[in-house]
Amino acid sequence: MTRPPVRHRIITASLLTVAALYFLVPVYWLAVSATKNSADLFGTFGFWFSDHPHPVDYLVDVLTYDHGIYARWFANSLFYAGTGAVCATLLSAAAGYALAKFPFRGREAVFNVVLAGVLIPGTALALPLYFLFSAMGLSNTYGAVLIPSMVSPFGVYLCRIYAAAAVPDSLLEAARIDGAGEARIFGGLGLRLMTPALVTVFLFQFVHIWNNYFLPLVMLSDSDLYPVQLGLTSWTGYADRQPVLYQYTVGGALLSVVPLMVLMTVLQRYWRTGLTEGSVKA
Repeated sequence: MTRPPVRHRIITASLLTVAALYFLVPVYWLAVSATKNSADLFGTFGFWFSDHPHPVDYLVDVLTYDHGIYARWFANSLFYAGTGAVCATLLSAAAGYALAKFPFRGREAVFNVVLAGVLIPGTALALPLYFLFSAMGLSNTYGAVLIPSMVSPFGVYLCRIYAAAAVPDSLLEAARIDGAGEARIFGGLGLRLMTPALVTVFLFQFVHIWNNYFLPLVMLSDSDLYPVQLGLTSWTGYADRQPVLYQYTVGGALLSVVPLMVLMTVLQRYWRTGLTEGSVKA
């Protein structure tokens, strides 16, 4: 196998280094700033620690402030993102599998509607969703954020494309000849073969829900229902009167990225393994 020219490898490594710095420098700043009090945040060099860092004490203060409201926001975000991502992944898998493997009249029209949903920004749907949920009496409830999070047009699109390529029709026919029902075929064969796509949909949806700010802002008025992103923003609104909230906001932002880092670290091996397996199957 011929290796690429040295200059190409240098250019590639340089671009990857720049990209890594672009993503890692903000995380580094966040980790350093979480070790400082509010005065040091504005009075010391931003990319180095203060003379007397107390990161554990400061993070404990974040978790205990206002009767532990941050812990409640954190739990809310885990509930919204975890439940929403799991449901969106399963619904996307079922819809994508059906669109790929069951011919029916109007299938392409349905798929085009799904593609149109991919192109519509979520912010454009927030206000119509609010009026709809308000009329149903669901505004300012967990369901107001959770139910819209269970729908992922991109997930349906990805699962349809992947199911068409990775789930052989001959395997499904063999299972039907052996007497397996469609639900059993989907659960036992379809979901297994679609694992890489499902992990991708889950990660994308989890990150999207975790970072979602506008939908909870429109739907929720009770601070006990806030996710982390909306809660931290509410802290910054009071920071001019309570400067300690600057410190708490930075510490809370650092804690909020931990689940995403853990999730990516745990699931990436399944993601890469599944993609590799899919690349060598006929």
